[in-house]
Amino acid sequence: MNRFTLESFPLENKTVLVRVDFNVPLKRGKIADNSKIRASLSTINFLLENECKIILMTHLGDPKGKMVMELRTNPLAEELQKLLPEVKINKLDDCIGKEVKETILQADPKQILLLENLRFYKEEESNDPVFAHSLASLAEVYVNDAFSVSHRAHASVIGVPQFLPAISGNLMEEEISHLNQAFSPLHPAVWMMGGAKLDKIDLITQALKRADKLLIGGALAFTFLKSRGVNVGMSKVDTNALPLAKEILKKYWRKIILPVDFIVSNEFKMHAKTFVTEYNHIGNNQIGLDIGPKTRELFKHYLSPAKIIVWNGPLGYFEWSQFAQGTKEIGRFLGKVECIKIAGGGETSEAIHKFHLEQNFTHVSTGGGASLDFLSGKKMPGIDALQENYRKRKGKREK
Repeated sequence: MNRFTLESFPLENKTVLVRVDFNVPLKRGKIADNSKIRASLSTINFLLENECKIILMTHLGDPKGKMVMELRTNPLAEELQKLLPEVKINKLDDCIGKEVKETILQADPKQILLLENLRFYKEEESNDPVFAHSLASLAEVYVNDAFSVSHRAHASVIGVPQFLPAISGNLMEEEISHLNQAFSPLHPAVWMMGGAKLDKIDLITQALKRADKLLIGGALAFTFLKSRGVNVGMSKVDTNALPLAKEILKKYWRKIILPVDFIVSNEFKMHAKTFVTEYNHIGNNQIGLDIGPKTRELFKHYLSPAKIIVWNGPLGYFEWSQFAQGTKEIGRFLGKVECIKIAGGGETSEAIHKFHLEQNFTHVSTGGGASLDFLSGKKMPGIDALQENYRKRKGKREK
């Protein structure tokens, strides 16, 4: 279905309300990673070029409907000011109300006003229509540039488009375009999944429909191995999912590639002594924390001829260096594979940025849970709201 885009909608001199995702990691009140803010600059700069008055709204953390000093959006405004030194940025102390509206009315074109944390109001997450209308009343046009929250049916995502013309931002369009490539008919298609839980059943189902091979690493592998009766020692297992894992293996055993060795330890500590062991020789008191060297070579064998690779989930406990080798080595190897390479999921993105592997991918999604839902084929309320808005308003705009 179609959506209004920045290029397809008359925006000059308009007051525009933009849903961004500036939910960045903070350490002692300072921004630890500004990549989400930088990702929004394409849309912001487009609006500035069109002489727009820009109102940015975001959530930060999970304040559960209460004002939390540490989660105010002030550091976000300061960071944005550093990135756009020529532009006046005004941080507001609320996100709705008379004072907010008056400040916006008095602002000049090409100014940016950043609202206070949306989630200080519980009405944001409950999609309260009065709250959504209060946000909508601040502007003439709405832009959703927050793909990463578009799997949420929140007021700023699906409520505001009920009251304003709704447009898809550049980052939103980029995410949709790239993630859609995962569903291309190219073969061989290889999906690689890691992480800990088997709660990605929809994603696994989609992967098994699309992929010629599904490579499974991370703690996810232990649930599949245990379902086959393999002793995995103290390794993390999703016990509730064992019957499901057994069923999936029985049906798709030709497609699924499991690790043949692991890096294990006798204790879960940062500097614990490590051992390499075959998949079926893990000791009762050992815990598997990374894929082993034979598995890395096995995965490379299947990745080499791929025409499209989709990766979700780290292949080991990458936060600690001695268990990061699998994720790092495979990520580096992908730089040598000439094909479409898409990475999605919060931990995957975190690992890729940590090891400076971004250049090895066609696209690293900013989406976290949203990218998983999209790749799983689930409904995306934020995208649906944009498409419904287009359907309702296109005829009116053309008259």
